[in-house]
Amino acid sequence: MRVFKTRWFNRWASKEKLNDRALIKAIEEMEAGLVDADLGGNVYKKRVALPGRGKSGSVRTIVAYRIEDKAFYMYGFAKKKRANIDDEELKVFRVVAKELLGHDDKKLDHLINKEELFEVLSDE
Repeated sequence: MRVFKTRWFNRWASKEKLNDRALIKAIEEMEAGLVDADLGGNVYKKRVALPGRGKSGSVRTIVAYRIEDKAFYMYGFAKKKRANIDDEELKVFRVVAKELLGHDDKKLDHLINKEELFEVLSDE
């Protein structure tokens, strides 16, 4: 399973102090079947706990995800700042998810080199 962050998500996560360990843990939960919402088209909403806080007071993420394959963190928001995404945003996320999940390793490595994507690595 390879896990990535988009450039936008990487900047947002840094501002929120959301670390890669928390992102990996959230994907491990998804692999175990624990998702907050299946939004269709391989797009999921997943709560991620910020360090030192529980999930309910933390952030929501929008993830392009295919079981035992790849996951891409595309968007994030704090629950206290925003309730949810709207239908138009969801349509865009579904299109982006299809594109991202269709990339092979060569294309992914190219996007990493261009800093369009950032791979989330486990410290294990």
